[in-house]
Amino acid sequence: MTAELVRGQNHPLPETVLEVRVSAHHPVMVCAAGADEAGTVRDAWLAHPGAPRPLPGVEVSTGTTPAPRFQVDLGAVPDEVHRLHLLIALPEGTGGPSHFGATAAPFLAVTGRRDGSEIAGFTITGLDAENAVIALELYRRQGAWKVRAVGQGYPGGLAQLLADHGLEAARERAAEIASAVARPAPRTEPARLRTRPGDDGTRSATGGTGPAGTRPAPGSGSPADGSDTVPAGPGPLSGPGARPGQPPLTPVADSGDATLPSAPAGPGEGPRDAGAGAPTVPGGRIDYSHPRRRPAPPSPPPAAPAPAAAAGEPAGPVAGDATGWSMEERLYNQIWGMFEDLARTVAAYRSAVEFAESRLDQELDQALADPRSRIGGAGDAARDAARAKCEQLTDRARQSLDRDLAQLSAESDVVEPALPPAYARWDNPVWHAYRVPTETPMAIRLGDLQLPETPELRIPFLLRLPLERGLWVDSGRSGSDTALMLDEAQLRKLALDCAVSHAARLVAVHPPGDFAVQVIDPAGTGAPSLAPLVESGVLAVPPATGAQGVAATLTRLTQRVDLVTMAVRGGAPDALPPDLDTSEQLLIVNDFPHGFDDRAVTQLRYLADEGPQVGVHLLMVADREDARAYGPVLDPLWRSLLRITPVPDDHLADPWVRHSWTYQPPMIPQGSAILGQVLGRVAEARRSWER
Repeated sequence: MTAELVRGQNHPLPETVLEVRVSAHHPVMVCAAGADEAGTVRDAWLAHPGAPRPLPGVEVSTGTTPAPRFQVDLGAVPDEVHRLHLLIALPEGTGGPSHFGATAAPFLAVTGRRDGSEIAGFTITGLDAENAVIALELYRRQGAWKVRAVGQGYPGGLAQLLADHGLEAARERAAEIASAVARPAPRTEPARLRTRPGDDGTRSATGGTGPAGTRPAPGSGSPADGSDTVPAGPGPLSGPGARPGQPPLTPVADSGDATLPSAPAGPGEGPRDAGAGAPTVPGGRIDYSHPRRRPAPPSPPPAAPAPAAAAGEPAGPVAGDATGWSMEERLYNQIWGMFEDLARTVAAYRSAVEFAESRLDQELDQALADPRSRIGGAGDAARDAARAKCEQLTDRARQSLDRDLAQLSAESDVVEPALPPAYARWDNPVWHAYRVPTETPMAIRLGDLQLPETPELRIPFLLRLPLERGLWVDSGRSGSDTALMLDEAQLRKLALDCAVSHAARLVAVHPPGDFAVQVIDPAGTGAPSLAPLVESGVLAVPPATGAQGVAATLTRLTQRVDLVTMAVRGGAPDALPPDLDTSEQLLIVNDFPHGFDDRAVTQLRYLADEGPQVGVHLLMVADREDARAYGPVLDPLWRSLLRITPVPDDHLADPWVRHSWTYQPPMIPQGSAILGQVLGRVAEARRSWER
């Protein structure tokens, strides 16, 4: 399982024979510097392109390339070497970028050399004028080796970096390295794109790695305040300024367009070029294509190149500027990158403001500690100077924040119009050209997320498919100030409208016959909000009403979960009854717990726990206060569901710095008929599929 590191984080190394792969947007050179226990680098322990193997167990790539590598055998490293600094630097005089702030954020992957499995990854974000960086550090700790993400940059290049670590004649050695890079390398290595687990020619089952190599299961942890943690997206992620002209997410993504080398056409892939090497016969070329196999659809086009920028200026943002197998995956990774970028840049701003205020308090305390400065001009001058310094630090932090927010806003402006229906807002024109898909997307949009520092910048809140937990639209009034200003009936209607919006999106992004919706409305109070689902014919059966309808629906779905679970665990999926509907099921439960007896409540809890594993999902519309009579019995039910609200509420937390994010629900524009149009096309496609 890959660990996505951030600056200062360390990770144990399970093996000693490693390969560290670098992925950069421009050619870079790499060096490895061994250091003793005191951290001093010795000249004999410096591996560089001119001397790639001076230290036993360490070898670096020669020349410059966008994808250099370090070959490391930690078992062969001398005992005197306690640390290995892995360095990357931009070559001088090559016409490329002169500092890392003008190019994409470099990414390093630590892999096992035997099986190629990725152990840890690190994206070096936040670089600006630096042209040499200590990327990673391999160090001994209690007889074992660990890796630490460093990301320390030096604007003075390798000379400054080596001198800072105690190397004598650092300037001369840096000049020697530059001269070695300028000479033709004895061998070259093919540039490789950054690889992810599963990129060996087969796509992984999950479709991506988890913001940060491993995607924590939704609901796997909640902060002490009871807020949900937004599931992390794919890694690695990069910080503001790391991608060309924009902060690079997913959550989450390498920088630059991922363009895989084209392969010769194979059977069923259409004709080859005349010079493609196909054998010829007197009658012409032999056609190897299968007579009944359709030609494969063309691969999705790569992201459009960024517009040319002025010298020294970063290129403008581009939709899909992330790695991925398809444009959909690249956009998903890019959105998660924006999510992390905003979280980290706001965290830096808040930390800087907190430091400035803390320093102000300390300086004011010092000024007041001296009785002579409490009164008179000297005391006033000291206090004014302290406040001025605090304002200066705060203004500087705000300038950095505004710069990063401007980059993210520019990126959002180009990403939003390019989103597919599953990721788009309901007011996006892409819905007017909606067609029922033939395959399930990677994720759906549950709404938007924003922070108080930038309310105008909203990040799409994407949730991976298939759903791993149910959803709970909270219709209670205790969640936020906005909810308190609404009366109970109005809030309940908004909650059901929000649930219908989510259900419509879910059924619209699945192929016909792959997703079905059922509704429990015991008192029939939700008829106006449920009208689009009922009138379009999307519902397989009418909404269940009354206690009898509640019991029948829950019994039917519970039996389905039991049968499918037994078949899957027993390895006999073919033994399922032929009339069993195996499509995914979404059960909307309105006005809970009205109409539920103890048995129905138990069945509902069972569906919440076991249903997602076999394709049965809950969408609850409920006020927790209405069910307080059950006491702690229902606590596991509420914890198993992802809570969302019909009004803005700051109950969600990100997985990186634990900000409280304000959730904005995805409501249908007032007076818009788009929901009926989309559901009508879904129902029509389903009828055609059933015939």
